[in-house]
Amino acid sequence: MTAVEATSVTEEERSKPLALRVGAELVGSFIVCFAIYSICTLGSAIYGVNMAFIALLTGLVYAAATVIFGKISGAQLNPAVSVAAMLTGRTGVLDGVLYIIAQVLGGIGAGAAIRFLLPTSEQVTLKIWMTPVINGFDKNSVSYATLGNYGVSFSITLAIAVELVAGIVIIAAALNTTDESGKPSTNHASAMGLAYGFGAAIAYPVTGAALNPARATGIAIFAQNQGLSEQPLQQLWVFWICPILAAAIVALVAIVAAMIGASKNASEVEQTSEASEDTADTLDAANRHEGEQNEQASAQSDADESIERD
Repeated sequence: MTAVEATSVTEEERSKPLALRVGAELVGSFIVCFAIYSICTLGSAIYGVNMAFIALLTGLVYAAATVIFGKISGAQLNPAVSVAAMLTGRTGVLDGVLYIIAQVLGGIGAGAAIRFLLPTSEQVTLKIWMTPVINGFDKNSVSYATLGNYGVSFSITLAIAVELVAGIVIIAAALNTTDESGKPSTNHASAMGLAYGFGAAIAYPVTGAALNPARATGIAIFAQNQGLSEQPLQQLWVFWICPILAAAIVALVAIVAAMIGASKNASEVEQTSEASEDTADTLDAANRHEGEQNEQASAQSDADESIERD
C-alpha cells in the first residue's frame, strides 16, 4: 500500500471517533449473535424452523445489521472480516484489533443473555436449548441425531471444508463491496446478506453454520459443561482457524490482483510515454528534414542568382 493510500485510509477512519466505531461493532455483534441464537433455540425447539428458514433469517439479520451500522464502522461484525480488512489496508491495525475484541465481547454478551433468559425445567434442560445453536462437528453436529441412527457422522474434514468455503464467499463479498478506505458501497448490505445466507445453507447441517468466530465463541462459553455430547470449547478452534484462513486467502488474492493491476497500469503509462517520445522524435526528424530541404532550396536559389549576374 502506498503512502497516499495509507493517508486516505487514516482520514476515513478518523472521520468518526474510534470509540463510536468500536461501540457500533460491539452493539452490532450483540444484535446479530442474539438474533441467531434466538432463531436456532426458540425457532428450532418450538416452531421447528428448518435449514432453509435459518439460512434466510441469518442472511436477513446480517443485512439488517449492516444497514444500521455500516455508515458508522463499516459493520464488519466478524473477526475474519476485520482481519481481511487489516491485511488489505482498509482498516488500521489498532482499529481492527479493537473491532475484533468488541465483536467477541458482543457475542459473549449475547450468549450470556440467551443463556439466562431461556426457561428451563427438569424436562426442558439447557442441553435441549443448546443442541441446535452450538457450533460443532461429529457428535456436536445438529444432524448427528439423525445420522447417528445410520452409523455415520460429519467429520472434522467436512466441517473445515464447508466453513472454509463459506468464509471465502463472505470475505470476498465484504472486500468487493468496500473501497480502498473501507467505505461500504450501496450494495454492501445486500451482498453480505446473500453471502451469509449462502454460508448458512451449506454449513448449518454440518457445523451449525458458525461463519463468524464471535458467534461461535459467544454460545460455546455458556454451553460448556451442559451435558452435550462434546464440549463446545474443545471444538471452537475450528471456527476460528477456518474463517481466519479464509480471510488470509482472499486478502492475498486481492493484494496480488491489486499489484497486477498497478503493474499493468504502469506498463500502459510507460508504453504511452514511449509512443509520445517516438512521435516527438518523428516530428523532430521531419522538421530537420524540412529545414535541410529549405536550406538546399535557398542555396540553389542563391546559385541561380549568381549565375544570372555573371
